[in-house]
Amino acid sequence: MSRYLPLIRRHGRDILASPGLRSQRGHLQHGRVSVLQHEVAVALMCLKLARGLRLRVDERALVRGALLHDYFLYDWHEKDPSHRWHGFTHPARALRNADRDFVLGDIERDMIACHMFPLVPRLPHRRESALLCLADKLCALRETLRRPKGRVRDPRRAGTASTRR
Repeated sequence: MSRYLPLIRRHGRDILASPGLRSQRGHLQHGRVSVLQHEVAVALMCLKLARGLRLRVDERALVRGALLHDYFLYDWHEKDPSHRWHGFTHPARALRNADRDFVLGDIERDMIACHMFPLVPRLPHRRESALLCLADKLCALRETLRRPKGRVRDPRRAGTASTRR
């Protein structure tokens, strides 16, 4: 268990218990990772980066903004015209939803609105927002490239089924 999970629970208790965030358990984000799993992984990564780099940040806002950065509340993989430009539009939708369901400060708002920089050309104005941009990209890359757990690729059998560990 990560030593940062108690911080995430303390600062994000109301968010983690909300029906909106819990509903994201059933929506895939990257690979086989749900939106909820991704949001928690990003919050963990934000804390690790902040502590590792010894940055002075508002940890409460950092956790809350990270947990809500993808609070768009739909499965973007479903064929739907409103999902067509998901990469460009979801920060604004996540911010609207988060603002509706929670009390947000300026840091959290900036984090959610700017987390897709540079794809969405809204420059982060807060240290926490820049950390979220980096953590989100690192987690997304790891989730996209990660092979399913419990499987090892046999290089002698390229293109065939993997063997169990």
